[in-house]
Amino acid sequence: MIDTSEMGNGTVFEYEGNVYQIVWFQHHKPGKGGAMLRVKIRNVRTGAIIERTFKSGERFEEMSLARRPMQYLYAEGDKLFFMNPETFDQINVPRALIGDGARFLTENMEVQAMYLEDEFLGIDLPASVELKVVSTVPGIKGDSVSNMVKPATLENDIEILVPLFIKEGEAIRVDTRTSEYVGRV
Repeated sequence: MIDTSEMGNGTVFEYEGNVYQIVWFQHHKPGKGGAMLRVKIRNVRTGAIIERTFKSGERFEEMSLARRPMQYLYAEGDKLFFMNPETFDQINVPRALIGDGARFLTENMEVQAMYLEDEFLGIDLPASVELKVVSTVPGIKGDSVSNMVKPATLENDIEILVPLFIKEGEAIRVDTRTSEYVGRV
């Protein structure tokens, strides 16, 4: 059992029959009354995020998520195939289980797979990935106002905005959480 005073970002616990992970938390002490814990929690099975407030002293069953390294192999239809690099065991999971993060997967990419007991829940992508620009319009000389951007299509068919100086064939770094340009490689 875990008390609200022991909870923090990343804590995984059972609440109302579901397993949640704390995404954001704040301890709050109002002028009168007891302290409270405000949280944004993510359902580890569905990915849905909700906000809740718990009274100080409430106790919950703590769960532990195991993280195992996995290597992304390939996609076939709506299934994604991963391999454990230590045992060479392969698993396939529905693309819907990975969500939007699936579009950032490239062959042989190392990811962290999350398991609750032996149930596969999803993956943790790296914060940023390196991708090659496949097509973009050329920047026009003289367009030197700061923060000028243009659309670019990347090797995995994602379209993002990049600075004018980026050319076709260049490798760039993209933030996997926001799908934004981070920098050149």
